[in-house]
Amino acid sequence: MKLRFTQLLGYGAGDMANNLAFSMASMFLLLYYTDVAGIPAAAAGTVLLVVRVWDALADLVAGGLVDKTSTRWGKFRPWLLFAALPLLLVNVATFSVPDWSLTGKLAYAVITYAAVGTAYSLVNIPYGSLAAAMTQDPVERSKLASARSMGAAATILLLSMVVSPQIKHSADLQHSLLVTTLAVVVVGGALYLFAFATARETVERDVQKVSVKASLNTIRRNKPLILLCVSSLFFLTAMFSLQTIGVYYARDVLGNANYYIVITVAQMGLMFLLAPLAPTIVRRFGKKNGYIASGAVMIVGSVGTTVAPASLPSIALGCFMLIGVGLGLVNTLMWSLEADTVEYGEWLTGARMEGATYAVFSFVRKLGQAFGGSAAAYTIGLAGYAGGSPVQSEAALWGIRSAAGIVPAACVIIAIAIMLAYPLTESRFREITAEVADRRSRPAEATSPGA
Repeated sequence: MKLRFTQLLGYGAGDMANNLAFSMASMFLLLYYTDVAGIPAAAAGTVLLVVRVWDALADLVAGGLVDKTSTRWGKFRPWLLFAALPLLLVNVATFSVPDWSLTGKLAYAVITYAAVGTAYSLVNIPYGSLAAAMTQDPVERSKLASARSMGAAATILLLSMVVSPQIKHSADLQHSLLVTTLAVVVVGGALYLFAFATARETVERDVQKVSVKASLNTIRRNKPLILLCVSSLFFLTAMFSLQTIGVYYARDVLGNANYYIVITVAQMGLMFLLAPLAPTIVRRFGKKNGYIASGAVMIVGSVGTTVAPASLPSIALGCFMLIGVGLGLVNTLMWSLEADTVEYGEWLTGARMEGATYAVFSFVRKLGQAFGGSAAAYTIGLAGYAGGSPVQSEAALWGIRSAAGIVPAACVIIAIAIMLAYPLTESRFREITAEVADRRSRPAEATSPGA
């Protein structure tokens, strides 16, 4: 079924809203903790690691809850309506750490950020599952993935332009972030309402009771999902190490916090421009080959950021542009690949579990986010980064370069190596969807899943 433009626009609006809370944290929360709240980098890294692992577990629980849902609005859309406001409000609290003792600050940081992660799971799991419920056509799913990537890129660009100029005035950063997060509540709420109204579910399926145990069983039997999850774990570790450290790289290595706007425009702007090309890449080269080639481009850019001379910012910015090319295409294709594993799971087991499958995928993505954000924090912490200091040591600057270059490059190499074994080609996927459709058309007959 061909999707209408309003459906694509609404689905993209959903991830714009998601990233108003999610990317606000992934881009600026570590900087806020170290330079405004006064939490040491290593301690802040531990907060990010612990909470994001909690978030990953929350995804599995959310997946089970979503797959038990059945309302007149569908299975997934009600969550966008009712869970969005708590997410946006608790995001305000996360960027409002009180001036307590270090122990008090850490406890507050853990509680509020964990609340954000839990609320985000209750919104993002059903949102991500919508793609598999809106269409079964692989090209149309690529369009949805493109719309999602474009929505995320637009939000990240907006946040970088609004927040980055405020970073050099750290004394006023608390107030400006409070104003920004309050504005996010209004804008995000409107975007979620638009997504709810336009992103309709059309793929027929039974509502099933899916436990956390069933979600884990999905991992065990769904080989394409396993490989995609493990590859994504390393890719997301690379991506979030880069995203977390980018503002430090601009301010401390290149000497100007405003370069973070340029870095973000280079990466997210290219993601925004390249995302519409994903369906063309799928038709010509296939999702797997496109994923691998795009990852290779990202490796080249990551290595470049490690060695680019600070005296020539244009070289480093060019390397970030290369990263943006690879990042944009891989991240877009990843969502489309995940939706395909739903059909494989239904073909294999006879049960269609969009929520559980997406929860498993999101669980692993959250682990990658945890490892990436904490890896960046630990790297600069071990290198001697001094929070709030206008000048950093050479060792600290090398730590920032390593978190932006060496860590991501190594992780993407591993991600590509794993993806080489991914078995679900376009021709095989067409065979599977045809067989699943045939089973649905003959409900009275005894069919053998995975035959």
